[in-house]
Amino acid sequence: MKITSPALPVAVALLVAPFAVVLQSKAMAPIGLLALALCVVAQWRATRALPWPRGAVTVIAVALGLWGATSAAWAAEPGRAVTTGLSLAGMALLAGSAARALEDSDDATRRGLTLSLAVGLGIGLATAAVDALTGNAIRAGVRGLAEAPASLAFGLKPAASVMALLLPLAFALPWPVLPRALLLLAGAGVLVALPGDTAKIAAVLGIVVAAATAFAPRIVPRLVGAGLAAAILAMPLLAAAIPALPVDRLPITALHRMMIWDFTGTRIAEHPVLGWGLEASRTIPGGRDAPTAGSLDRLRVTDTERRRWFALPGVQVLPLHPHNGALQVWLELGAIGALIAAAVAWSLGTAAARSPCPPAATGAMASGAVTAMLSFGAWQAWWVVAMLLAAAVCAGLARVRGGGRCPPPDPHPPKA
Repeated sequence: MKITSPALPVAVALLVAPFAVVLQSKAMAPIGLLALALCVVAQWRATRALPWPRGAVTVIAVALGLWGATSAAWAAEPGRAVTTGLSLAGMALLAGSAARALEDSDDATRRGLTLSLAVGLGIGLATAAVDALTGNAIRAGVRGLAEAPASLAFGLKPAASVMALLLPLAFALPWPVLPRALLLLAGAGVLVALPGDTAKIAAVLGIVVAAATAFAPRIVPRLVGAGLAAAILAMPLLAAAIPALPVDRLPITALHRMMIWDFTGTRIAEHPVLGWGLEASRTIPGGRDAPTAGSLDRLRVTDTERRRWFALPGVQVLPLHPHNGALQVWLELGAIGALIAAAVAWSLGTAAARSPCPPAATGAMASGAVTAMLSFGAWQAWWVVAMLLAAAVCAGLARVRGGGRCPPPDPHPPKA
């Protein structure tokens, strides 16, 4: 890979990010943004022309950010709504421009970018595994702690989610099937062993979807995109059905999640078209309250021990965000925002089908969708940047050569 290649900053980010997020998940934002920006700058220096994005994905994603900024007109915290909305629009535009720059990469550069991904994932997964096996000694050490508190283990969840997002991209590695499969299975095994149920599901589903896409590279990506779009639009209806389901039998943390979604659904119904405004999840009336006896009865929680758990200090009906990206979009941006978000999902499916390696792109999309629907806040910068970096990288992966399979090694690769 040439020193002046626009792909070089992205390759460095793929090498560094998996290790960095194990130490501190928030490092993902500056690493990813710097890499995307330097990629665009390098392309401009090489061609004296900015790599403007093409395709619907970037346009619709920018529109979502701008709609969020517009919601400042009725948001409880208008300044935060404007800042977050414009940031989302700007980051989407930057990622789209970087993807356009990576589209022009030659085969040698594409192989180099994909190999950087594999090495970075290997380092990150190994670091996470050692940290977990040593009682989080690595993460405690970088924080200057002589002894790791029990809560530190949960800090591996964001790192696991980022690596679960990147892992399906290894389908594009220019290796024979066996070593590629071993890397994917080993990576999934490490992620399943780490804390965080969401990352486990995301890792496994991402690989399964990528494998299915290898056999139907034109159909599966579009089905995944359409399914995600439908889930976004239908999520309030699913939330409304929660009281009729036997959720009281779920593990306590899952039951709490159901309560959060049920409460969110009731608040969505109060402002269904425009929503409460971007970033309003933090200030929704009643969201920081403890669950009431009525809300527990609504979900048929009768067990005394469980009801006592919900009375513990700090347990809230909406702690900061709904832990479901679709519900957060509905809550804050209403039906208009949900329609835009669904259009993003639909266009991502189409873009994945047309990408250089549809299995990798579709697997990453499925993995990211799981995390977005079950875990972090929709607008957390480190997570948004992780998804945007993965999306941009998909444009620069090694190309597929027939049959939906990623390419074998080139015995006579061109010189970088």
